[in-house]
Amino acid sequence: MPRPVWSGTISFGLVAIPIKLFHGVSKKNISFNQLDERTLSRIRLKKVSADSGDEVPDEHIVRGFEVSKGRYVVVDPDELEPFIPSATKSIDLEEFVDLAEIDPVYFDTPYIIAPDKTPKPYVLLARAMEEAGKVAIGRFVMRNKQYVAAIRAVDGKLLMSTMVFSDEVVDVGGIDELEALGDIDVSAKEVKMAEALVESLSAAFEPGKYRDDYRASVLDLIERKAAGEEFELPAAVAEAPKVVDLMAALEASVKAAKAARQRHPAGGPHDDDTPVVELVEVSTEEASYREKSKRVRKSA
Repeated sequence: MPRPVWSGTISFGLVAIPIKLFHGVSKKNISFNQLDERTLSRIRLKKVSADSGDEVPDEHIVRGFEVSKGRYVVVDPDELEPFIPSATKSIDLEEFVDLAEIDPVYFDTPYIIAPDKTPKPYVLLARAMEEAGKVAIGRFVMRNKQYVAAIRAVDGKLLMSTMVFSDEVVDVGGIDELEALGDIDVSAKEVKMAEALVESLSAAFEPGKYRDDYRASVLDLIERKAAGEEFELPAAVAEAPKVVDLMAALEASVKAAKAARQRHPAGGPHDDDTPVVELVEVSTEEASYREKSKRVRKSA
């Protein structure tokens, strides 16, 4: 059974709702320990000086911020104490906004909010937010760190996501490769073909069909080795066939997606046997020549 990671209240106006926070996701990453191959004993890392290579005792380790190359400002924990936010044990709601106004890039870590002791105020807030179609924005402190959070109501339950601050979001305007996109021309025919590909791959989102194949394969490998079984490593994946130009790639992709739907109508167009094509840019003159060649062959 999940255990709460934080407890407190949701406060807005003069209303305070007792709640508990639970993790919204449970990561299933595979981690390995470093071992001595001779004895299989765990490896322990030591804190050593980069200059002398000598081990440094904990009492001589301080924290410093690098202000320029090789120049540090040492900060004592007592100097940071006044800036640590007070643990108020309250999520203070400041405003309610439309979900569509929030760029998903701002969402960080998901949590589940459950009522604590008195469920009626929780139910009332969830129902009011759901009927209004609004998302609550608030602030709270957890583990000596202040967070901005977005709370939304889904099927009578409150879900929360911490949010990154605006100055933490990378400005796409600073990426040179994106600034040049405005100078690229695409034809109406290319857009229409791309739309056809999007349409052929459109489906209802089913998160359960997307699985971590790497994790499943590694766990299977570990189980087999632990049981002393013999096994063969899978063959390398074949490289995608190269296509000479954009239109050819789009046409091939649309055909492949339609064929996959006919073979597996319930499974969608993303099955493993769907061919993959790789785009190779060609010059405008070469593309024009190939298009004319197609028309000549059709008329002949």
